[in-house]
This record gives sequence, C-alpha cells and structure tokens, in this order.
Amino acid sequence: SFASFAHSNMVRPFLLVLFSCIVAVSYGQAPIYVWPQPQSATQGTAISGLAASFSMKSSSSTPSADLNDAFARFNATIFDHRAKGDASSSAITGLLVTVANFNVPLQLGVDESYTLSVPASGQATLQANTYYGALRGLETFSQLIYFNFTTSMYVIPNTPWTIKDAPRFPHRGVLVDTSRHFLPIPMLRRIIDSISYAKFNVLHWHITDIQSFPWQSSALPRFTMAAYSQNERFSDEDIQDLIEYARKRGVRVMMEIDVPGHAGSWCVGYPDVCPSPTCTMPLDPSSNTTWTLMTQLFKELTSLAPEGLFHLGGDEVDMSCWTSVARVSQWLKSHNMNNLDAYRYFVEQAHAMVGSHQRTPVNWDEVYANFGKTIDPNTIIHVWRNLAYVQNATRDGFRVLVSPDGPWYLDGLGTTWQQMYALEPSTGITDPKQAALILGGEACMWGETVDSSVVMPTIWPRAAAVAERLWSDISVNSAASAEPRYAWFRCLLDQRGIEAGPYKNTQARTAPPGPGGCYTQ
Repeated sequence: SFASFAHSNMVRPFLLVLFSCIVAVSYGQAPIYVWPQPQSATQGTAISGLAASFSMKSSSSTPSADLNDAFARFNATIFDHRAKGDASSSAITGLLVTVANFNVPLQLGVDESYTLSVPASGQATLQANTYYGALRGLETFSQLIYFNFTTSMYVIPNTPWTIKDAPRFPHRGVLVDTSRHFLPIPMLRRIIDSISYAKFNVLHWHITDIQSFPWQSSALPRFTMAAYSQNERFSDEDIQDLIEYARKRGVRVMMEIDVPGHAGSWCVGYPDVCPSPTCTMPLDPSSNTTWTLMTQLFKELTSLAPEGLFHLGGDEVDMSCWTSVARVSQWLKSHNMNNLDAYRYFVEQAHAMVGSHQRTPVNWDEVYANFGKTIDPNTIIHVWRNLAYVQNATRDGFRVLVSPDGPWYLDGLGTTWQQMYALEPSTGITDPKQAALILGGEACMWGETVDSSVVMPTIWPRAAAVAERLWSDISVNSAASAEPRYAWFRCLLDQRGIEAGPYKNTQARTAPPGPGGCYTQ
C-alpha cells in the first residue's frame, strides 16, 4: 500500500509534503521530489509498481552503444535491492526511449530537453532530441522510483506523470582544482558521476597552477618536474579517457591553463619562461621560450580535449616582476610597452593561439575589467569578483559565466546552501538581450584545503543549490520551499554512494551532530 511504502521510506516532514501532493499538481501547489526541479510537471494519484520484466529500451532500430551503456548504468544505480516484480495489471512494464538524433556532438548549447511520460500502468516513454537530453530524462526517471521495503517492490508513486523539461542555462559546471591538491582519476570519475546526478553538464578542470603541474605533456615532458610526485600525474591518455567518460554522462570537460599569472610551476621544468628564479610570475613576455611553450601546450591540449571552450585564466596578475627584473623591463621599453600593455599582449596572443585551433577563449573577469571592449568580442568573461561585471560585460555584448566568490565558492566552508541558492545570476539585468548573454555558471571547488579525503562532502550537498538555480526556472528561487527536496536529494546522493554531508550543517564537511536519520540532519 502507499501508506506502507511511505512509512518504510520517508520521514515525517517528507510524509506531510508527499501526502499533500496526492492530486494532479503544478508547481504553484506543491513540490515534486526531483532535483533540480523540472520546468513543467503534472502528477496523479496512483501508485504503480514495476513489473518483473521491466526494462529500458530504445525505439531505434539501430543500436546506440552510448544509450545501451546509459541503460546499464541507470539499472545499476536504481535497482540495488532484490525485488519482486509487480504482477498486477497496473504495473509499469518498461521505459521506451526515443532519440531524434544520436549524432549531435556534446558542445555548449546542445539540446538537453526531454519529455517523460509515466502512465499509471503500461509502458513509460521518454522522448529527446539528443542523447544528452535522454540522459537528463533518465536521471529524472530514476528519481521517481522508490523501493518499498514492505512489499519488496520498486514503485513509482503519484502516477501518471508528465514532465517536460529543459535547462535554463546551457553551461552548468563544477570547477575542480588538481594543482593545489592532486585528485586521482578514480576520484575525478566519481565527481563526474555525482555532478551528472544534479544535471550539471561541465567539469571545469583547473589542471595546473603555481603549486604543481600534474599534466605529463608528451610534447613538453619537463613540465611534470613540478608534479608533487611521480604518482601524482595525468598522462595524455588519462585526460582523453576522462573526457570520454564524462561525455558518456553528458558532461563537457573545459580545460584551464592560467596565463600569464598562476604559472609559477612552469619555472621548475622550463626556467626560461619566468622573469627570474626569485620573481617567477607573471610569465616572461621577453622570452621566446614563453611563446614557443604556450603554442605547443595549447596545440597539444586542444588535440586531447574536443571542448569548444578553452579557459585561459588571466586573473590576479601582479606585474611587479616585469618592472623589477631589468631584462623584462628593458624589453618593455624597447617595445614601447608598459606593464598593462604587456598584460594585454599576453591576453591577445593566448586568444590567437587557441583561436587557431577553433576554440573560444574564456577569461576571468580581470581581463574585462582591465581592457573592456577592446578584447576579442568572442571572449567569454567568467565573473568571480563582483556581479556588477555581469551587468557591465553583457551590456558591452560579451557572453558571461557566473561564479561569484563567496556564494558559489565551495571552499568557503561557512557558506550555507541557502546562501548559494539565493544567488540569482541575472541580478540587476532587465534587458532580455543582456540576460540572454549569461551562459550559466559554476560552483568552484578550489583545492587549497581539499584532497580526496574530503572533496565529496565539501562539494555535496551544497553544489546542488547551484545546480538547481542554473537548471530550473528563474521563479524557482525559495530555499525554504526547496528545503524538503534538498534534504531528499542529499539522502539520494548518500544512497548512491556519494559522501554528501548533513544538509543542516552550517559548516561544510563537518560530522553529524549525533545519532539521527539522513532526512533530519
């Protein structure tokens, strides 16, 4: 019965909300326990069990290896208990998936829309224009299914369902930093798995920085002299394999090589690229080696990563070394440049290099703050310091990504999920043309105090707040209304083996306050 199902699986706060949903509803009436909240959904009053013969299958006569792999993954994720099939006439017999075009590449703006229909009995259907839309629909379908411990059956409450869904923003990411602390490939795979559960579609890989250079470039092998150890490295093949792993889960991998600042690790293997042994940053514009290595590095990395966006950093450039090192200072004078001119020259050269490989440059907001409309208008501005740059850059016609330090920086352990949820990317923008230039944003997991031992409970469950604000309609903005679903999603992550911290914690990655259930802590 529905009562036994609810009693065996849900806690009292969830029960109260769930019972209030036993009517066909829209979002003006009651929440639906899917995260992130879909754009449109209706539900009914029936409780439908899954038949013993339940299966997911494609409507296409041509097999899709990607979709078959996805079916296998979702089956393993959903069905983790021994279960009896529903033998009644009201059973759900299967899920038929129709994809209009399997050949659409995973790039910025790929169609992720889907329509999911789950009847009270018979066959459920999922329709999507692309494989990546089908993945989002499969995730939603997986979240509708519960195991009834009393009957030992998998059930879908509140059928029939009709869900029509698509993301608000095309770029919804999580940044990981493998320079401050190395994160091995198995951990990066787990992070990719986890972000796909929240319908994030980008892993922003900040692969190098001042502290280490873990990528073992085949063209420039001396770079990994700055790795922390022989074992804390990524080969070209590691990068390619991880990108393919992510693609199958609908996650793009955007690489970042930060220049000209944040590049002190380059000096270990290639000292000629730095102004001096004691003044290592920014990179030395007077050295031909600098430009040669950048050209080779970008060529190699773009050959490994098909992602159309290439993040070039460009932030926190302290130019004092260019003035204090006589050789660099003289070069600037001979080229009639001051420090700011050299900074601009670096940005322009880096843009040209990645542009020659048909990549779109992304820069942190300092580049826009310093050079405004004079930089390549195709540049995407990644705003991290002040949301005013979102308003100003879009007014000047630039596309932007939003990752404000504080609200969406996961290394701020005292930032609550409610504060993350409250952030609206389009704050202060009233012109629809400007709003359309906001591509989305990212939750940033900077690595100064994060390694494999704590990365998951630092990301989760708080990143879910960012995921929903980037996927769901702008009107879905109340943390108080979202809290029951947020608690439910945190527990779903735990059930899937993701170490998501207690949702009520005011300090991230801290232990539970004492004995208690997942839904109440």
